[in-house]
Amino acid sequence: MPTKNVQHGLNSDFVIVGGGSAGSLLAARLSANPDIRVLLIEAGGEPTDPDIWNPAAWPMLQGRSYDWDYRTEPQSGTAHRVHHWARGRVIGGSSCLHAMGYMRGHPCDFQPWVAATGDSRWGWDELSHVFQAIEDHPLGGNGIYGKNGPLPIYLPNEEVSPLARDFIEAGASLGLPRLEGHNSGDMIGVTPNSLNIRDGKRVTVADAWLTDIVRVRKNLTILTGTRVVRLSLNDNRVRSLEVAGPQGSAEIFADRVILSAGALESPALLMRSGIGPQGVLAAAGVSCLIDMPAIGQNLQDHLLGAGNLYAARKPVPASRLQHSESMSYMKAGDFTAIGQPEIVVGCGVAPIVSERFQAPAAGTAYSLLFGVTHPTSRGSVAISGPQLDDRLIIDPAYLKSSRDRELFREALAAARAIGHRKELADWRERELLPGPLSTAAEIDNFIAEAVITHHHPCGTCRMGNDADAVVDADLQLKTLNNLFVVDASIMPTLTSGPIHAAVLAIAEMFARTTANRMQ
Repeated sequence: MPTKNVQHGLNSDFVIVGGGSAGSLLAARLSANPDIRVLLIEAGGEPTDPDIWNPAAWPMLQGRSYDWDYRTEPQSGTAHRVHHWARGRVIGGSSCLHAMGYMRGHPCDFQPWVAATGDSRWGWDELSHVFQAIEDHPLGGNGIYGKNGPLPIYLPNEEVSPLARDFIEAGASLGLPRLEGHNSGDMIGVTPNSLNIRDGKRVTVADAWLTDIVRVRKNLTILTGTRVVRLSLNDNRVRSLEVAGPQGSAEIFADRVILSAGALESPALLMRSGIGPQGVLAAAGVSCLIDMPAIGQNLQDHLLGAGNLYAARKPVPASRLQHSESMSYMKAGDFTAIGQPEIVVGCGVAPIVSERFQAPAAGTAYSLLFGVTHPTSRGSVAISGPQLDDRLIIDPAYLKSSRDRELFREALAAARAIGHRKELADWRERELLPGPLSTAAEIDNFIAEAVITHHHPCGTCRMGNDADAVVDADLQLKTLNNLFVVDASIMPTLTSGPIHAAVLAIAEMFARTTANRMQ
């Protein structure tokens, strides 16, 4: 469906910057009130590539025209490598690119959110109701999972690869519990991944929320191919937004502005507007209007070791899902312990390796991926100049902390323990990577070469009630009374697994709170 055109000086009650996962949900939810005028601004266009909806095609989507394809600074913790960060530049955002895994997280993941804000809304108990409102789960309606929500949660059965089935059996033989999915509150254990798939096709957030019925609402305008250059301020409010698009520049006014541009672009827009760390802004040639040192700080991301690679004794059937079919979460060094996960091992039904290694031909090998669920390294994102095309300086500080390096050794050991179990003997000819490692330094060097991003950047506009927090518990920027940030950047800490479900819950919680206050 074509998008609507915007006029210079258009007035709205809400302008949402970013049409990704959070922004698409917010546009649908807020515009459900016909008295509220909503404008959604997206830098990319409508999704049209048919590969987007093919679950098995997702790795090939990276680098295409609708991927921002950011690049990090060289990382000393990963052998001075530059990492490509795929982010969706399209209506639906990264839900059009990612691996479709849906994992709420562990209840303990949200305790730091409550501690940071002093607000129980951000704890597991209250968020559970929000997750349920999002979900259409096959087991929904039982008080744990949601039913008839916009987003399908698919539990694979017969489609699960025989390799992944034996991987699950190998984990269970070591003492990992069997789970019915990752979303009940228990995460430690073995199970196929829950996926956002319906009838064999990916379901993006735009598919789920921005339906044809929603798009024809007279109070909703969707503006594509347009970027927000900067925010214009007037005292303690955003006065207007300067935007640039196919029709040139325009000025847009709104009563309230919501930044949902993600963990990179939301802080970047604030910094281009003169809101951020004074030193960073000065170095970029931007006048500092509001000094907020924490904007752009606290950057976090999950890494996965890619990987613990095995040559196959027999042909490995191609995945009928999305290649990484089962993630097993666990404590470090103990397959029988329960609680909040510390590490993860995943089954890659393909020879998945980092760019530092040569991948064998598909069908001849498979990988066990390994990672740390709660890295303690913290990085940053900063602008390098005042213009839209000035590159972002992205430094995730990968593997800077000794705790992260220690847990990655444990994660690799867990992957190798599972990979050498008898349940996988019919598949395993021999281990190709990492091969013999005799010292901690050798292990660390291999990990540095093997790790890749798990595509979960967050934390750069963190919420909290302390003086340095960027937004409060209502997600309002602390220095402006009509500006809100609603995306992964407000997360104080990572959840155990993929963060997409948590991002949707953040947007849904904000929409609910806003709707209640406007009644």
